[in-house]
Amino acid sequence: MKRQRPVTIAEQQRLTFNKLSIDPIRREVTLANDLVPLTALEFDLLHFLAGHPGRVWRRAELIQKVWDYEYVGDQRVVDVHIGQIRKKIEIDTTQPTLIQTVRGVGYKFEPPETAENG
Repeated sequence: MKRQRPVTIAEQQRLTFNKLSIDPIRREVTLANDLVPLTALEFDLLHFLAGHPGRVWRRAELIQKVWDYEYVGDQRVVDVHIGQIRKKIEIDTTQPTLIQTVRGVGYKFEPPETAENG
């Protein structure tokens, strides 16, 4: 069973980065007004990263924050989900611009330069 945690007001606000929009109320992601089909976990992971732009997260931290339990196993499970999200939102998955890998550490969401948050 996954523990329920209170949802903050900040978590309810839509995040918009150029053509990428993340709506936590509807749990929908759109890219250039096209709906992006994400699994629940992919949505949670993307929303979490986008909600903390520029912050680098270790795999263990992401598992704790997004999976919301003490995951016992290979932390590379994060890589698999990041890869799936990238296939759906990145223009070029070999040169990701939104979800960036920080070698030896983990991942960060890097908003486009002209992003407006709100």
